[in-house]
Amino acid sequence: MVVSRDKAPTAQETFMQMAQAAGLRGRLLVTIGLLFLVRLGVYIPVPGIDRGAFQAAIANNNLIGFLNLLSGGGISTLGIFALGIIPFINASIILQLLTAAVPSLENLQKNEGEAGRRKISQYTRYVAVFWAIIQSLGLAFLVNQFAIAPGPLFIAQVVLALTAGSMFVMWVGELITERGVGNGASLLIFLSIVSSLPTSLGQTFELAQAGDRSLVGGIVILLLIFLVMIVGIVFVQEGTRRIPIISARRQVGRKMYLEKNSYLPLRLNQGGVMPIIFASAVLILPASILQILPNNPIATQIANRLQPGTWGYAALYLVLILFFSYFYSSLVVNPIDMSQNLKKMGASIPGIRPGRATSEYLERVLNRLTFLGAIFLGQSRSCRPQLKTPLALRLFEDLERLHC
Repeated sequence: MVVSRDKAPTAQETFMQMAQAAGLRGRLLVTIGLLFLVRLGVYIPVPGIDRGAFQAAIANNNLIGFLNLLSGGGISTLGIFALGIIPFINASIILQLLTAAVPSLENLQKNEGEAGRRKISQYTRYVAVFWAIIQSLGLAFLVNQFAIAPGPLFIAQVVLALTAGSMFVMWVGELITERGVGNGASLLIFLSIVSSLPTSLGQTFELAQAGDRSLVGGIVILLLIFLVMIVGIVFVQEGTRRIPIISARRQVGRKMYLEKNSYLPLRLNQGGVMPIIFASAVLILPASILQILPNNPIATQIANRLQPGTWGYAALYLVLILFFSYFYSSLVVNPIDMSQNLKKMGASIPGIRPGRATSEYLERVLNRLTFLGAIFLGQSRSCRPQLKTPLALRLFEDLERLHC
């Protein structure tokens, strides 16, 4: 296809070029095939369990419901991919925290280049294996009471199956990143979350057809709110603060290069969806403690006060999002390094002295941008509509997980 150089290609021309690109077609096919394989593994069951009794027992369990959301229904079906990408997410959180606390890991990330990042990725895999064993052990002890032949052998089989399945999903995510369209872990999380939307949509249509006409107007309002929120999310996610930069005049040989004006883009939301994922992972700890200590009154009281929908849960959720937004922003952008790089390039911010004053100015701007981005990330908890339909609840639960 020939595209004129005098004007930008239209959306139709862009999609036609994408369809005709052999490399892109191959990457899309690889990604779709791997995602289909992951969804198939969710429905391959772990043998030896009374599934009817297990599903009845976990019907109102908030912890299992959250884990089931991230695993795409794998926990409720007890498939071999039940843990999904959850151990890798937890391992990534642990390594991110350790990188800021351990100087050797920080040196690997900042000064060792690609080799250091590969080594950190390898450490993340090791932690993911350990975390998968811990989580599969907890799940094995939970389902042991529903086993046809309970005992140590059954627990060992469940741990081996779930750990191997989780490591396979982690490998698929890395394969999508390298040979697919990229962002393998994010695509797997997205697939797990949206996989339950067709069921919720069907249940909502069944309720509407059963005679509850008041749902129709609510569904229309919900979809409009959903579209407005998507536009707002994209607007904030793509928003940047452009800080003007002036390059110093310099002479190379007999040529004099004049000052050049450019800008330094600072994103409004540096962490993307990671603060929400980190905060959600931390919020399941009270429910986890309650599962381990069901008869402890203190654990029961804490878990009850931090149930989804309560003020304590919403306040802690917002505080955690604020904390992880600032934490992740500090990992992604370092004002001191940016100031030093500008000084080495002979560039400066108008009205700001190079060196310490520049780093302090950049830090103030980053703090304000991070605060606004974090508030936007946490606001979805307060704008949940009071529409008691499966579609409404599922859409806004999923939006809180995806968000950006």
